[in-house]
Amino acid sequence: MKKAPESLRFAVMAVDIITLAFIDGVLCGLVSPVNRPPHYINTRGFLGGIVDAKETAEEASSRVLKQKGNLEKVYLEQLYTFSAVERDKRNRVVSVAYLALVRPEVALTYKHEDAVFVPVKQLSKLAYDHDEMLLTALTRLRGKLTYTTIAQYLLPKHFTLSELQNVYEVVLQKEIDKRNFRKKILALEIVKETGKMQEGVKNRPAALYEFTSQKIKELTLIS
Repeated sequence: MKKAPESLRFAVMAVDIITLAFIDGVLCGLVSPVNRPPHYINTRGFLGGIVDAKETAEEASSRVLKQKGNLEKVYLEQLYTFSAVERDKRNRVVSVAYLALVRPEVALTYKHEDAVFVPVKQLSKLAYDHDEMLLTALTRLRGKLTYTTIAQYLLPKHFTLSELQNVYEVVLQKEIDKRNFRKKILALEIVKETGKMQEGVKNRPAALYEFTSQKIKELTLIS
């Protein structure tokens, strides 16, 4: 049996989780400090870690979210594999990235000693290739928002149609006609009235809605 050449380098497998949430109508990402001199000093990055020998990438992602972000039971889907040779300046690391979505009521009260939610518009020059990961996550989210009910994981269980529209406008980065949007959403029968109204608002309270199914459904294009 031939011996492996000394120059052969084995890659380590890691996971990185691009965690997004709406806080007060603003799309935010969950990041923590990264200090890895000399390449990364006083910067930030998404939560991540090495995959253990006896766990899957998805299991590792759930573990990292719990251990480093104190988050459980969030929406999680595999995003993309990032394998550029020099993506980690210290070692050869291949990262399986995941997209995680957190509901507003969780994100709004979220407190952690390291990880914090920061508006996406303020996230740049992140560690490693996390800028590219964020762009990939936003592209995925924009696509799925137009043909699935994934928006429900960025909203509270009960929400107004204005809050739903805001999710679409912020993620898709465009204004949407209010009347046409509501007409199309209601025609798809993916949301229903709860019979309840907003509470604690200065203006006229709006009706609260909820999704008809907690499972993600594929739809005809919404926008």
